[in-house]
Amino acid sequence: MKNGNAIIGLFEGMFENNIITFNPGWDENVQSIETFNDVRVIQEHLKKCGITLTSEADSSTSGPAHITLINPDEDNIVIDQHR
Repeated sequence: MKNGNAIIGLFEGMFENNIITFNPGWDENVQSIETFNDVRVIQEHLKKCGITLTSEADSSTSGPAHITLINPDEDNIVIDQHR
């Protein structure tokens, strides 16, 4: 479902729990954007704020990577950078 720049994907029975995804480097139409915060920068910011990550990106690398965490409602959050 899409409304303006907001997209909600509905996948019945595909995942056990809710998943919220963010894709740095892409717009809502999966087109590359020039300027974005690298997932490793986001990772360091979240860690400095005391947020626990369930998986981390290797900070010594560049390019595609992802991090995951769980929000207070126990939804999985994936920040997935593809480039």
